[in-house]
Amino acid sequence: MEKGKIISELNFKAVRSSGSGGQNVNKVASKVVLTFDVNKSEALSNEEKQILKSKLASRLTVDFVLILNCDEDRSQLKNKEIVIKRFLEIIKKGLIIPKIRKATKIPKSVIRKRIKDKKNASEIKKTRRKPEL
Repeated sequence: MEKGKIISELNFKAVRSSGSGGQNVNKVASKVVLTFDVNKSEALSNEEKQILKSKLASRLTVDFVLILNCDEDRSQLKNKEIVIKRFLEIIKKGLIIPKIRKATKIPKSVIRKRIKDKKNASEIKKTRRKPEL
């Protein structure tokens, strides 16, 4: 994944933000909407595209487009920077392939200790019971 190449493929749209900001909200388009089409990306290999499609399935549209919004700041430029950082983080996390877990054999000493502890707990509970007559 090339950071510069992938950023050049992003589409931005500025829209009017909701929330606080008074009259400024009504006049200025400070909210930034980022869209990224996974299928049309040239910065990603086919394998990376497949990984992202599976891992980000809940965040992607039917056409495999990732849409992110940011209206945290009153400045359009800052919102654009924030949404780019968020996007890069999502892509980076999505492309991480977890290590395959290797099953290990449980040592006999651990099994013995667990059984001993269970017997000990059982004995303690037996002493709490009412005596049988």
